[in-house]
Formats: sequence, C-alpha cells, structure tokens
Amino acid sequence: MAAVVPDSSSDSIFGKENGVHPPKQLDAGALFVLKSKGSWLHCGYHLTTSIVAPVLLSLPFALALLGWVGGVVCLILAGLVTFYSYNLLSAVLEHHAQLGQRQLRFRDVASDVLGPRWGKYVVGPLQFGICYGAVVAGSLLGGQSLKFIYLLHNPNGTMKLYQFISIFGVLMLFLAQIPSFHSLRHINLVSLTLCLAFSACVTAGSIHVGYSKNAPTRDYSLNSFGVNRVFGGVNSVSIIATTYACGIIPEIQATIAPPVKGKMFKGLCVCYSVILATFFSVAISGYWAFGNQAMGTVLSNFMGNGQPLLPTWFLLMTNIFIFLQISAVTVVYLQPTNEVFEKWFADPKIDQFSYRNVVPRLISRSLSVIIGTLIAAMLPFFADIMAVLGAFGCIPLDFIFPMVVYNVTFKPSKRGLVFWGNTFIAVASTALAAVGAIASIRQIVIDAKAYRLFANM
Repeated sequence: MAAVVPDSSSDSIFGKENGVHPPKQLDAGALFVLKSKGSWLHCGYHLTTSIVAPVLLSLPFALALLGWVGGVVCLILAGLVTFYSYNLLSAVLEHHAQLGQRQLRFRDVASDVLGPRWGKYVVGPLQFGICYGAVVAGSLLGGQSLKFIYLLHNPNGTMKLYQFISIFGVLMLFLAQIPSFHSLRHINLVSLTLCLAFSACVTAGSIHVGYSKNAPTRDYSLNSFGVNRVFGGVNSVSIIATTYACGIIPEIQATIAPPVKGKMFKGLCVCYSVILATFFSVAISGYWAFGNQAMGTVLSNFMGNGQPLLPTWFLLMTNIFIFLQISAVTVVYLQPTNEVFEKWFADPKIDQFSYRNVVPRLISRSLSVIIGTLIAAMLPFFADIMAVLGAFGCIPLDFIFPMVVYNVTFKPSKRGLVFWGNTFIAVASTALAAVGAIASIRQIVIDAKAYRLFANM
C-alpha cells in the first residue's frame, strides 16, 4: 500500500486536489523517517552520498579485468543506463504523485504497479538485504580505513581489524540516532565535498606515482586466459554496475517537498556531475599508473612492496577523507532499515520525540548497528558476499525494475524504441545478474580456504 505525504506548506494532502485518489494515512516509518521537506539540491546531496562512495576505488581493478577499451566503454554505458533508469523510476513516482498517491518506498512502487506480493515478498526483502549489507560493508570499510591510518602512524602496531571495526561501530551508534533522512542533508553536503576531495587525492597520487622514479612497470594486457578471463570480465562488469547502484531512489525522492515534478532530474544532474568528476578520474588515472597490477582498491597499490609510494601525510589525509565519507554513506543506508523499524515499533499518532517513540527507536537502531558491526568484524571477507548480494539485489533493483515498472505504468507502444529499449536493458541486465551471481559464488568457493572468523585482514 503506497503512502501519501502531507504537503509541508499546509495541512492538505499532496495530490488530494486532483480528486483522483483519496489520501491514505501515513505509517510511522514514512511520517518520521521519510519527511518530505527537502529541495532538489538536498536530493542531489543524498543521491551523491548514496552512489559516490569509496567503493569507486575499485574501478582501476575493474578496468584491469577488461582493458582500456572494454573498461572505459563499460564505465560510460553503466553511467548512461543508470542515469536513464533512475529517471524512468522517478517518472513513475511523479506520475503516481500527480494522481494523489505518492509512493515513498521501493516496496510501495512494486505493490502498486506489480501487485502486493511483489512489494512484500520480493522487492522489500531485496532492498532491505542490500541496504543492510551496505551498512555491514560500510562498517568493514570504516574499520579498514582506521586500521590503515593506525599503521601509518605506528607500523608495528598490534591492534586487530575487528577492534577498529568496533570503534567505527561506536561512531555509528551515535549517527544512527539522527531522526530522519532529511536531517542528513548537511552531513551529505559535507560527504559530497569529501568524495571530491579523496577522489582528487587518489587521482593526484596515481599521476605522481606514474611519473615518479619508483613507478611500477605498466602492462595493460589482460592477465587471465580462457574461463578465468570470462569470469574476470563478468566480475568487472558487476563491480562497475554495483558502483553505480543506489537502491534507495524512491526513499530519496520521498524527501523532496511537494510538488516533486522535475526536482529529481535536477538532483540526478548534481549527482552525475560529481560521478563524472570522480569515477572517471580515479578509474583512468589508477589503471594508467598500475596497469594490470591494479589491486582491489587502488589505495593498496600506493603501499608498494610494504613501503609507501606517496608521503605519509598525503596518505593519512586521503584516508581521513575516506573514513569520514564512509561514515556518511553508512548512515544513509541505515535509513531504509530505520524506516522499517519505525513502522513496526513507533506510534504515528504520538509525537516523534515522545518517550513512547524515542525508547523503541533508540533500542532498535542501536541493535541494528551492533549486529551490523558484529557481522563486519566476524566476516572481514564480506566483500565476496556483497558481490553475490549485488548480483541478486543491486542489478535487479536499479537496472531491471525501473524498466519493467515504466513499461507497465505508461504502456509505451510496442512498435516504439522506448518499449524495446527498456525490454533489451531489462533482459540484458537479467543475464548479467545471473552470470554475475555464478561468478560471485565461484569466487567465494575459491576464497573459502582463506576464510576465518574475526580475521585480521
């Protein structure tokens, strides 16, 4: 059942004047977490934080698996497809808002367009898994960033990775209590600045290393052969697709104050301007500097053979930027889980900050962070698991679902380019998701011998 947002400028319900659908009562999750008070610029901040994250530091590695032509072409195509896809989904959301039935969550869209079972049993659980997986991955990355900073200062230090993950978890306990998505707008503006900063640092660092006397020997040939090359290419495409993934487009659009028409497009333009400045600069400079020796994250290449290839202060500054930005990314992906908990445990008829609502909010959000931190500490190889979740979740939600709901909602002519273009993207993405899932599971099997709980990786 879709929720309808009250107009922030009056007591009327947005869309009610159309007389198409009667307004529906908001549940506590929509009322308290997804407040519709933001501008298109705030929307741009949220979108940028949800997409432009330290995961982009894996892009040079993705290019190394595909080569110059394949890698750059795939990077461009993924950008074009996701920008198009997110605009299609936004158009569906705007259409229903104009009918007086504004949809605030992914599961709302699925329930109204495809049927209640799709929202309840498919899209809702998929999104929850992906978002909570992103929280776990964020905790792991935050801990790894803290450990990197620690080792720069104390190379012989004995602290373990799980201890740094726990420290990051304590920070998230406080940030998780921020009441609503809209309340993150200033944090996400800082996050936008930070992602530009660390991307500029990584790009400058790659160029410096590439021209230095200690520059590694560059080889742009593909390392693998036969089946391994095929699976490597599939993994590369999956990495790029997941890097562009968002998974919370309806929730971000829900933060926009009505009327919403045209505002999401402006927000996406802000976001993709930042993507253009960060994804391509990091990917191309990193692959240029290290060739097919580019590692899972380009920061690892900066350490050379145990010795930093860049000044310690520069690496320290870069990692501080990354640590702060991943904190913002993690709290953004907590919002869908916060909304679910709020819906379950809060009373929408009582003030958001009443004792009745604050206590369950504090407990549920704290437990959510504690469990996510524990999983990250126990499973520091969670990236392999996230690859599987990405294939089963990110690609379906961001590449397939928007095409399907657009065709179902607007019913474009089957003789037209739009219908068949959307159908082609959906079918091709389905094939990619299937092959990507197989490749990811294969990688888990290969890496299984190295798995150990609470490993100090």
